[in-house]
Amino acid sequence: MKFLHTMIRVFDLDKALDFFVDRLGLIETRRHEYPEGRFSLIFLATAENEPEIELTYNWDEKVPYTGGRNFGHLAFSVGNIYEYCEKLQEKGVQILRPPRDGRMAFIRSPDQISVEILQEGKALEPREPWLSMQNQGEW
Repeated sequence: MKFLHTMIRVFDLDKALDFFVDRLGLIETRRHEYPEGRFSLIFLATAENEPEIELTYNWDEKVPYTGGRNFGHLAFSVGNIYEYCEKLQEKGVQILRPPRDGRMAFIRSPDQISVEILQEGKALEPREPWLSMQNQGEW
């Protein structure tokens, strides 16, 4: 058995792609348009042949989805959590749960999907400004 993808529904496709591609750095691996069903499937990954996120965009949705937090979260590992979170902040992403422990941080997509960022390997030594940052909102 191997993991294939996780599906999340997005209300604003442009905002979702800006978040996942332009800010997080994922790549679009494939896209399928279904005019008869009035929806699109966009697959994103960290690299080719890696597990994917399937963004499902229903063309005629009038109201944003609720309960995104009930989904759980997506998780990605990074080489240096402090540098990655700093780059996210520079791109306007709010760090909701800062990496105070040098190991874990949380952010949210425009559709309120929680995204966990984990340090690869052992946790980094705790340091400022992360050490003093408080949690913000829900994550």
